[in-house]
Order: sequence, then C-alpha cells, then structure tokens
Amino acid sequence: MSSPNQSQKDEEQEKGPNIFGRFDRHMQSRTMAGLLGLLPLLATVVVILFFVGHADNLVRPLPFVAGQPWDFPGIGIVALFFLFYIVGIIVLIPLGRRLIDGLDYILARTPIVKTIFGVSKQATTAMTSQYNFTRVVFVEWPREGMVAMGFVTGRIFSRDSNHTVAVVYIPTVPNPTSGNMAFVPEDDVIETDLTVEAAMKLIFSGGIVLPETLNFARVPRDSDDVQHSLTGRFHKEQ
Repeated sequence: MSSPNQSQKDEEQEKGPNIFGRFDRHMQSRTMAGLLGLLPLLATVVVILFFVGHADNLVRPLPFVAGQPWDFPGIGIVALFFLFYIVGIIVLIPLGRRLIDGLDYILARTPIVKTIFGVSKQATTAMTSQYNFTRVVFVEWPREGMVAMGFVTGRIFSRDSNHTVAVVYIPTVPNPTSGNMAFVPEDDVIETDLTVEAAMKLIFSGGIVLPETLNFARVPRDSDDVQHSLTGRFHKEQ
C-alpha cells in the first residue's frame, strides 16, 4: 500500500503537466489566432514595401532623378503610375494599338519568353473579361443534382419554338480562361445575386474566398412581354 504522502506527490505530479499543458495550448491557440488575424495586413504591407522598394531602385538612380528635389522614397511608384497612364493613352490610339499588338505577336513567338508572356496574358484576359459577362448563374452540371457556377455570355432566340437559350460559360478553377460552354434553356437557369467580381474571387481562390450570402432561385421564362436581345433579359417599356 502506498503512503498518504506518496499519494499526494502522485496527485501533484499529475496536476503539474495538466497545468503546463493547458497553458501551452492556451498560448498556442491565442498566438495562432493573432497571427491569422494580422496575416492579411502583414501580407499587404510586405507586398507594398516590395514594390515600392524595387520601383525606387529602378527610378532613383537615374541621372535626372538622383539628387533632385523630387528624389524621395516612393518616387518610383509615382513614376510607374505616370508611365502606365502614358501607355494607356498610346494604346487607345490606333497606331499605338498596332504597335502593342505587334509587340505581343513577337513575344508570343519568342522561345522561353512566350511561356511567361502567355501566362501573364491569360491572367490579364481573365481579369478584364469579366465585363463581357452579363450575369452570374448556376446550371446543373455535370449531372442532374449538382450545380456549377457560370457566366452568361449571350442568348439565342428561336422564333419557331418561341424559346430562348442562354449561352453559359462554365470556368475551371483556378484558371477561368479555360472552361466549358453550355447552351441552357432559360427555364433551367438558376439565377443568383452573386456579382461577377465576387464570382471571380471565388474562382481564383478555389472556393476559399466565399461571399457573405448567396441567394439563388429558378426564374421561369416570361411570356410575350420579353424583348429578346443578345445579352441579358428585360421587359419592354409600356
């Protein structure tokens, strides 16, 4: 039989690790929560400092910048802003557009460079092509009982059957520049209040960045008061 003193020592030894274990778990959970809470802010600051630093390293050593009154930290970002602005003006001019297209043609056919250029071109196209989508919808894909998110790119109206078919582009994740195209009767399209911007974030993040709310429902096809056009659907004005 163990003595009372021995039993008391055993109880103290059992309580000791439990106390330290709880303290360790408490510190780990709170530290991790703080890290995750500050991570978006820290990532934003790091990215900004990275671009500002590299832009300054490119611009500030230039002879017409170094030692001048406008030589200050951050001048590189200001210079890049004006550079993008000037290039934007040139692109809108027909001659400038042809020059940019010619440069794209050369880079797209240059070994090694064409790989990097192709990826960046696809990413740019994905970010700017959202304005070609009329609305975000859901369709049963790839089988009944499952739904996939898609973008309506147009509509086809059959005067013989008086039915309208929506052209829905179903993008892949996380690269929306590739996907599938489906022709879906308007009655089978599931409407949603999800914006194109929110849908793009959902695709690029692979479903990690979710909207706060998501509402969707089937909207039956309207009758003769519908004006059929290439994009969208709206009622005729009375």
